[in-house]
Amino acid sequence: MKIVLFSATLFFLLGACNDNPSIKAQGPDSVNKIVETTPAPPTVVPDTMQTNTTPAPAQATASALPSFRMRNGRGEIVDLAQFRGKKVFVNLWATWCPPCRAEIPSIESLGAKTDPGKVEFVMLSLDDNFDKAKTYAANNNMKLPVYYPASDLPQLFVTDGIPMTVIFNEKGEILFNEVGSANYDTKRFQDMLK
Repeated sequence: MKIVLFSATLFFLLGACNDNPSIKAQGPDSVNKIVETTPAPPTVVPDTMQTNTTPAPAQATASALPSFRMRNGRGEIVDLAQFRGKKVFVNLWATWCPPCRAEIPSIESLGAKTDPGKVEFVMLSLDDNFDKAKTYAANNNMKLPVYYPASDLPQLFVTDGIPMTVIFNEKGEILFNEVGSANYDTKRFQDMLK
């Protein structure tokens, strides 16, 4: 029993969810498609909510911001690439993921402190049904826009675990890329999104 409790606690502290060894590519163009990922050897992931370590900077590449079709809460199709010219904060999450739910308040707080003319937030739900995410957002007074894949996930967003956050600069270059839960309501992220 102690081993089970220890394992469950360790999993929660590591801050990443994965209900399947592969992440499904959501959207109408990807019915029953599964994007296979190569399992990585087990590693210890630092709990970014408890440490002050700075991850290695993500390598910036020209046009890393992918063209990717998403559905917004009003049912409209939006392309992620249309946000080029602004900094873009993309968070992959799901309602069934406790670390995802735990970090949302810090993302909401960060969003309230940024200039919407300069920064776009994309809360990209990986739930199996977009209505679950929209209901969760409404019930939890989420102010940031919630999106849902309307096409296959771009390779950059194919991951073994969530939450996953990628921050792009105005040119579409990656400033930050991390899997796992974090506190985003910090001076570091406020400065990054100025």
